[in-house]
Amino acid sequence: MNMHYTIRAIAGTFILASLALGFWVSPYWYLFTAFVGLNLLQSSITRWCLMEQILEKLGVARENS
Repeated sequence: MNMHYTIRAIAGTFILASLALGFWVSPYWYLFTAFVGLNLLQSSITRWCLMEQILEKLGVARENS
């Protein structure tokens, strides 16, 4: 799996998990959902993503562009 799909999978997992935790544990978990959304928006504007750098260090393959 290349980086593009890995980042989408991680973001989706974080969002779904934080929504579930917000519903069953504490509404404060919705702040994590907002944090993930803001990071997605920021990365689309600046073309910089921290998760991308983390995955590169873990050895996830970058797609050919």
